[in-house]
Amino acid sequence: MKKFYFSLFCCVMLIISTIYSGFMQNVYAETNNKDDLNINSKASILIDFDTNEVLYENNADTKYPIASIVKLMTIYITLDEIEKGNLKLEDEIYTSENASSMGGSQVFIDPYSKYTVEDMLKSVIVASANDASVALAEKISGTEDVFVKKMNDKAKELGLNNTIYVNASGLPEPGQYSTARDVAKLTKEVLKNKLYFNYSTIWMDELVHESGRKTDIVNTNKLIRYFKGCDAGKTGSTDEAGYCLSASAMRGDMRLIGVVLGAKTATERFNETSKLLNYGFVNFEKTQLISTKTPITNVEILKSKDKKCDLYAKENYYVINKKGSKIDYEISINVDDKIKAPLKSNSKTGTIIISKNGVVVKKIDLVTARNIDAISYKDSLNEIISNW
Repeated sequence: MKKFYFSLFCCVMLIISTIYSGFMQNVYAETNNKDDLNINSKASILIDFDTNEVLYENNADTKYPIASIVKLMTIYITLDEIEKGNLKLEDEIYTSENASSMGGSQVFIDPYSKYTVEDMLKSVIVASANDASVALAEKISGTEDVFVKKMNDKAKELGLNNTIYVNASGLPEPGQYSTARDVAKLTKEVLKNKLYFNYSTIWMDELVHESGRKTDIVNTNKLIRYFKGCDAGKTGSTDEAGYCLSASAMRGDMRLIGVVLGAKTATERFNETSKLLNYGFVNFEKTQLISTKTPITNVEILKSKDKKCDLYAKENYYVINKKGSKIDYEISINVDDKIKAPLKSNSKTGTIIISKNGVVVKKIDLVTARNIDAISYKDSLNEIISNW
């Protein structure tokens, strides 16, 4: 009987998806002009992932409630704890009465039951489950209150200067707010963890409870299914916050992050976020100015066997510019005086300075790509004899 209901549920979702897909093909039209975007949400922003370049913004620093987008920090801390080795996906969580009593979006976890960290993390990322969020908070910090302190500490650490957290789920509570710019910054930090993508692209799945009961979960971010290249995002909605979304998509070698806060309807938030992303992909392109694989300069190394050595950039550097426009950046190379061997691989030997309109936008270390050995006494003697 359960199999029948699950099959029926899947059929209904397929029919809805087909109708929704046809509708969205009209909604997600490409936009060439920023002035034609018609973004009506209270706040919005579009940034490039690699360069942090802001391609569009409106009220991006105004503080608003963000509903379940709060869970981005819960996700970030959980992924960070896993990366540090303090938590494992297979670790067990014994749920509390408090966690299981959360209202709103949930996966209906049982109190005093056993789940894995992976179960709860997936439930938060895919289904935006409030109960799973609190279960993770209690697993990591003992209580939600202690976890919230950790959330605010992390916000300061990441430079989210206009964000305050009051709970781990985003359920309505006074004093909890963020901005479109801070949400975009945090989204970028979450996307740096590859484990996140194991769950963010799931469309439908199920949670099997300890009792054998099953809960179907569906991704709250519809753009995962209907927007080309979208592989990440977090939704949120309450009466106070309206409808919110932070979503990311990648096409070719360019990843963008779009955020809207305070949309009037669920459809409007998906529509306006897709407009932002499409505007970015249609009108901008990414160009690599500096590559770690190409020698920047060749310099003399004092007391070295090789006499001269190629120097490389320590990191890649990309710029975003309007398609067809001139890339207007100045690059200057400052090499340290009297560089002496021996040098270890990746030793700093100077600086690359990148400027735009006379303003420095980036400094990158010049480094050695390999060990540089000092000339030995025997080598020196051989050289003297050879010269003589």
